[in-house]
Amino acid sequence: MLLRFQPRSAAAAKSSRRPEPALLLPARDYINTVRVPADGDASSPIGCLVLYGGSDVLVRLGAAIAVSMALPVEEWQLCAARCWAALDPALRERLAAASLHDTVRLGCGLLRPEVEVAALQRLCRRARAAKEPAAARFYREEGNRLFGRRQYGAAVRLYSQAASHELPGSPEVSLCFANRSAALFHLGCFEVCLEDIARAESHGYPDRLLPKVLLRKAECLLCLGRLQEAADALSVVDNKIAVDGIMTSPTHQTLLGKLSQLKVKIHEKESCPEAAREACGDIQRESEIWEENDSISGASSSLSLKFDTERGRHLVASQDILPGQSLLKEEAFVSVLCPGESLLLQDSSETVWDTRVTNADLYCHRCLRQLLASVPCCGCSYAKYCSQKCADTAWEQYHRTECSLGPLLLTLGVFCHVALRTVLLAGFAEIGRLVEWSHDGDKDLHNPEARCNHLSEAADTRAGTRGIPGCNDSGQYQSSYQAVFNLLPHAEKHSPEHKFLCMLSVIAICKQLQEAGLEAAVLNQESSEKWSKPKACEKPSGELSPELKTVAEAMLRHVLQLQCNAQAITVMQESGSRDGAVVNKKPVRLATAFFPVLSLLNHSCWPNISVSFSGTAATVRASQPIPSGQEVLHCYGPHRCRMRVAERQQLLRQYFFECRCQACLEELVSDVKSVVAMRNSFCCPSCRAPMQGEDMLCCSNEACAISVSRESLSHRLQDLQQQIKNALELLRARKADQAIRMLQKCQMDAGNLLSPEHLLMGEMEDHLAQGSGRKQPDTCRGVLRLWKCIMDHQV
Repeated sequence: MLLRFQPRSAAAAKSSRRPEPALLLPARDYINTVRVPADGDASSPIGCLVLYGGSDVLVRLGAAIAVSMALPVEEWQLCAARCWAALDPALRERLAAASLHDTVRLGCGLLRPEVEVAALQRLCRRARAAKEPAAARFYREEGNRLFGRRQYGAAVRLYSQAASHELPGSPEVSLCFANRSAALFHLGCFEVCLEDIARAESHGYPDRLLPKVLLRKAECLLCLGRLQEAADALSVVDNKIAVDGIMTSPTHQTLLGKLSQLKVKIHEKESCPEAAREACGDIQRESEIWEENDSISGASSSLSLKFDTERGRHLVASQDILPGQSLLKEEAFVSVLCPGESLLLQDSSETVWDTRVTNADLYCHRCLRQLLASVPCCGCSYAKYCSQKCADTAWEQYHRTECSLGPLLLTLGVFCHVALRTVLLAGFAEIGRLVEWSHDGDKDLHNPEARCNHLSEAADTRAGTRGIPGCNDSGQYQSSYQAVFNLLPHAEKHSPEHKFLCMLSVIAICKQLQEAGLEAAVLNQESSEKWSKPKACEKPSGELSPELKTVAEAMLRHVLQLQCNAQAITVMQESGSRDGAVVNKKPVRLATAFFPVLSLLNHSCWPNISVSFSGTAATVRASQPIPSGQEVLHCYGPHRCRMRVAERQQLLRQYFFECRCQACLEELVSDVKSVVAMRNSFCCPSCRAPMQGEDMLCCSNEACAISVSRESLSHRLQDLQQQIKNALELLRARKADQAIRMLQKCQMDAGNLLSPEHLLMGEMEDHLAQGSGRKQPDTCRGVLRLWKCIMDHQV
């Protein structure tokens, strides 16, 4: 079941202080579709804004952290707002000024069982994450229906859904795997098909149906060229037939015929073996020269970590850096998969069960690898993995605690889920140590100047980087929990209402952990007996244990940190039809993560690096020359190529600072026209020089006396846009020739009206490429195949 989360905005405070590096998270409300070439770099902010701290093509976020699915569902936000309004004014004042430590202790008793707890339980019933055999039957039957229609890809996904709802060890789950193996076989995914056949056998696949599955196994092995294994599988089938006796039904006769065919094929292949083909594979690039940084984990030796009161922690080039040079390779400390946008399966009718496909069905919940045949969690229907190894690792590290909390975590949003997983990965000993250490700094909570001055003095008085927050005693900044903990939460800058919502959500999770007997798992205890019965007698009803209060404080810190330090891991997903050689893609937020080293990057509206992702790993490369001593900068979102300085400054206030990058300063001082103005300008119809003016536009070329009203040119532009729209309708109607002729005429007309940099000029080129791809898709695919063959056989 899918939950629709509505974004909630909060007021963003102004400040001249730079926070820890912040990341824009994609908001569905503001997403823009972009097109990139198949091998293009999608890190440039063309078409939408860019996540700070590293992402591909990204999207704009509204005020504060109004991010779809990042915050709790709207009903819980409204419930928390009513609870806040009902508080005594004096208590509201205390909560607004309280440290994180005091906020948790004041808030532990504010969840009323008959109001907030009841509302949360009602909302959790909408987020069904338990295993339901009735749902499994429905999905399996739907998969069978689509399999009969030869829609094998959709059938695979439905069989996966069915398997996720079956109880572990039930005979029905073996049927799901066997049915899925049949669909995978038709898709040509023989290795994965074999894995599913093995799963079906291990889960007790019915003995009477086994010959059919074993024949499929033999055929897979035959297709893979593993002839001896295929012959062994056929021998097993022979032996089973001999034991079971003569089979006379039509189905059995079909099996016998298939068995004979496969034996003949194996004999033919053994008699006439194919010439051994040289393994061409992908040409391995020369290993990139990479010298590890002694002080910053995952970073190149060309970077150094610095700290000052103006920029906080930041990275600087310690030597000249060339474009394309790798600067950082970091695995996320923690990541949580976001369900993403729903994709309705073709021909699936509306039923009580949801047949839509989301990112939660398409990617591994641990390593974010794209799924073909998922391995379901043994305890819930939500979590799915790419392999049994990933499933076991996730269970051991965090999912054994999260599993029963699935509906609650889906209701409270991804930020709360990231916070919980962060503390589970860190371990209670490390959490307790750092939380206790942080209490010494609470006196400076509302005095950022004093805090930064203190840190600056510490950095000056200690050798190297040992005084910089997040570094260990040896002066190393590692991708560790200590580094995550030291990312600034900016607790004093969040609105009291938002901080209260986060606190209530965190308390609700910790109370659920306590009531479900999971406190021992959170505290890394081997048995839950120590924390269940004795503790329940010692504390008042509903009161959290001291240990869970410490966990809640750490979680609240992480939820607040995520506004300015969450990294969205994105992927490019295809959109629209695939009937041509040109494919449209758009960026989709796949997961939310903490990258502590990546978060050291400060913002610039004209960045000098780009970031790409592979699973949970991020790679940072220089996008332009970076001389020694220059800061390494990334774009939080607002880019000088897309908007004027005033708009950029307003958007960046959600990160609690005012941007003073070179691009902003240049525009503020000289009022230079941005690229946005150029890309929306008219040109002279006579000499094609830019037109200037307000209501009446004059040619900027002094030798040309052409003048025309803006209204007249705007009407011509509207007519041109309508013609382009008509051409696209023809393109969708598969009338590529007519569409191309119309677009070419539009292109000629636009050349006498718009500047070459106008966005519409690029859009027409894009539409023409689509038209050409649809007109001759076979030719285009043939060229691509030829190119691939050439590349594969290069020496």
